[in-house]
Amino acid sequence: MSLRARIFVALVMVAGVLAPVSASAAPSLAEVQAKVRQLEEEATTAAEGAQEAKVKLAILTKTLNGVKAKADLQGQEVAALRRSLGAIAVAQYKSGGFGQSFELLFSSDPTLYLSSAGSLDAITRRKSTQLRKFEAAQQRLNATTLLVNDKIALVAAAQKKLAAQSALAKRKLAEAEKLLSKLSKAERERLARLAEDEENADQKSSLEAAKIANGVSGRAGVALKYALKQIGDRYVFGAAGTVTWDCSGLTMRAFQAAGVSLPHSSAAQSRMGKKVALNALKPGDLLFYGRPVSHVGIYLGGGKMVHAPRSGSRVKVASSGSLGKKPLVGARRF
Repeated sequence: MSLRARIFVALVMVAGVLAPVSASAAPSLAEVQAKVRQLEEEATTAAEGAQEAKVKLAILTKTLNGVKAKADLQGQEVAALRRSLGAIAVAQYKSGGFGQSFELLFSSDPTLYLSSAGSLDAITRRKSTQLRKFEAAQQRLNATTLLVNDKIALVAAAQKKLAAQSALAKRKLAEAEKLLSKLSKAERERLARLAEDEENADQKSSLEAAKIANGVSGRAGVALKYALKQIGDRYVFGAAGTVTWDCSGLTMRAFQAAGVSLPHSSAAQSRMGKKVALNALKPGDLLFYGRPVSHVGIYLGGGKMVHAPRSGSRVKVASSGSLGKKPLVGARRF
């Protein structure tokens, strides 16, 4: 290579190093779709966290109300004992006079005095008994008052978590909307058509897969068939029927139809029923996903389940394996 050629190549290489880096290419529709779906999944996870906080808040509030009612009763008991002690003190004052020895010295009827002294002793004993009862009742009231304060703190913490999880879910959906707003109208319409076509295809295959549930009996069969009847219904945060659902709302209503009461929270449901090994699943078992648990579906059999997946989707039959970043972590039977 000649000297001139070598100099030309060197200049080209230097120019390549010094040239400004061009802005990264705009994301493709597929990348936007994937990011939107990820944000919807994150919003759905946060919404299930809100449902768990709501269930805990309801339980804590009920407990708090019970403890407050107990404190009220104990307060009434303390007040009644206080009044009783006051009455005893008045009676003792009226019966005690100047003291036993002084009264005995000037008494014209020692027998009458001794009778009065016996009454005085009885009053004193009664006062002592009532005083012990009062002290015990006061201690119980103090303990209950501390418990009330503890429960109030727990309720406040649950309310804070509920608000935070709800806000996070809304924020994730807002991020997805902002991402979509950067696309042209034609691009948004194309993505909407692609999503609709995908959901329609899933619905068709789901209705076909649902036929295998015909032979399932008992509570499991009732719950499973109820859930399968909702195929095609939209997912909505916090919804529990009859035309929109979230994952735990669907399972709650399905098992309610079978006579089983479940809370509206996948995490809470994962602590109920009988634990089942993942290699021993039967149709109707509840499947739980995520660490911590943030999704639930009903096992259909053949490696499939029926569930309400996420915002932007519909109730459908899907693989019962791990859901994206959410592993299958457990199963329960009712």
